[in-house]
Amino acid sequence: MSGLSVIPQANRPAAMGVNGMATSAHPLASLAGVRMMMAGGNAFDAAVAVASTLNVCEPFMSGAGGVGLALAYVAAEDRVRALNFSGRMPAAADPEEYEAADKDVGIKSALVPGNVAGWLTLHETYGKLDRERLFEPAIGYAENGTAITFFNAKSIGTSVPRLALFPSKGIFVKNGRGPGPGERVRQPQLAESLRAIARGGKDEFYRGELAARLVKGAKELGGQMTDEDLATYDAEWCEPIGIEYRDYEIFSVPPNSTGFQLLETLKIMEGFDGSDLVFQHPETVHSYIEAVKLAVTDRIKWGGDPDHVKAPLKGLLSSGYAERQRSRIDRDNAAVVSGEEFSRMIPSGSLKAGSADEFDGGMTTHFAVADSDGNVVSVTQTLGGGFGSAVAPGDTGLFLNNMAHWFDLEEGAPNRLEGGKRVDFCLAPTQTFKDGRFHVSLGTPGSWGILQTTPQFVMNFLDFGMNVQEAIEAPRLRVFEERRVVMEERFPYHVRAALAEKGHDIELAEPFSTTVGGAQGIMVDHESGTFQGGADPRRDGAAIGW
Repeated sequence: MSGLSVIPQANRPAAMGVNGMATSAHPLASLAGVRMMMAGGNAFDAAVAVASTLNVCEPFMSGAGGVGLALAYVAAEDRVRALNFSGRMPAAADPEEYEAADKDVGIKSALVPGNVAGWLTLHETYGKLDRERLFEPAIGYAENGTAITFFNAKSIGTSVPRLALFPSKGIFVKNGRGPGPGERVRQPQLAESLRAIARGGKDEFYRGELAARLVKGAKELGGQMTDEDLATYDAEWCEPIGIEYRDYEIFSVPPNSTGFQLLETLKIMEGFDGSDLVFQHPETVHSYIEAVKLAVTDRIKWGGDPDHVKAPLKGLLSSGYAERQRSRIDRDNAAVVSGEEFSRMIPSGSLKAGSADEFDGGMTTHFAVADSDGNVVSVTQTLGGGFGSAVAPGDTGLFLNNMAHWFDLEEGAPNRLEGGKRVDFCLAPTQTFKDGRFHVSLGTPGSWGILQTTPQFVMNFLDFGMNVQEAIEAPRLRVFEERRVVMEERFPYHVRAALAEKGHDIELAEPFSTTVGGAQGIMVDHESGTFQGGADPRRDGAAIGW
């Protein structure tokens, strides 16, 4: 632990377990994961159960029509693997035929969904239980109904104007409104689609009768997705990217994920120690904000489909580049940054991306599962916006994502929308190792904020001595355009005032704000042979150990 500081007390204890742990944004999903492990399954089996149950219990955040990424520590192989199932634009997509609104809502905003390929690739490669068993919790909840939580009611209510534009609105919109807290909602169409996936696997979703219904329903609404777009899609295993951070190794997912932004931020912060690294000290917070700005500008320059833009990762994540970036931080004044996305019109005096080549040396959800064999699976998956495109084609009950929203339409943008292309993907789960052994899984949803908020709770855990629940609950902030910083109001007044004196434009968010994500985490204590789990109260998070 560096520096002297007062660690905020968590509102709930970290969950404990000796056989395994599942943590997600909904208690029924976490329970589904534990049920699989109790039935003799492993973390890979449990991950499918958690993911599919979130489709039912958090339908506005993720589902079979969405996309995602995974990090998996495979104990038998003693290695971390990354799995990319982030989807692709339909091959026929033409940026000249898109207006900004087309990217945000409606069938043209949907990428080819990757989640089913991701879930079932995890299971086919490393799972133990029969596939149909993994979907039993989700199918049961969809058929019999679940009680809408207060958070669900608020989230669905916010999405009613989007849903009301399309025929599938009837699934969640009745008499012009969404369901209220405590209402029981059944999703029989979703149950049938999940049952079809459970029986037929990837072939059913991407090449079978369900695939045909998805394409037919999409075409009826003017969509561009074809049978071939689905039939040729699959998840891809790839090597993770990582950094050394103090005495740890931290891994995330390579591009098209822009996890390199959060890793670069941590490398910059690695150079601060002692009195320069104190929890909630104004100087530490200022340095962090400025480090985020520097890393954001690099992500805007280099983020995108690696088939189209080659990020100089070796340089961006090097100690030498971090030292140079750190030297650009003005300890007394806030820098101006253009924002979180590509734009040709940037404020005068905005930070520009560094030169790393010379250095060799929203609506998303996150969950994690760890088992007694030592496997740990960390998944971030999304629909994009609320209910994604707001379209569930035909009678499938499967809402498709709107990840085209995260493409740019401007010519010259590294992340410009093109047919068959992968999007600059802000999802970035992390796994951290100490002395060569798995230590902690930490991740969050939160759009571009994922890349800013994840380093905060990673540092809370690694640098400031918090347990996994304390690290997740502690106040977080997010950096926006120019000098604007949104901070949860639990940051002490004197910290906010000191930052304002340095030129930061401080805006307050509610004490526990979804603006800064909804994180989940699992720590493994190898000496005791136990698990500790943390879940974010900013949503309906629940960690369950057994």
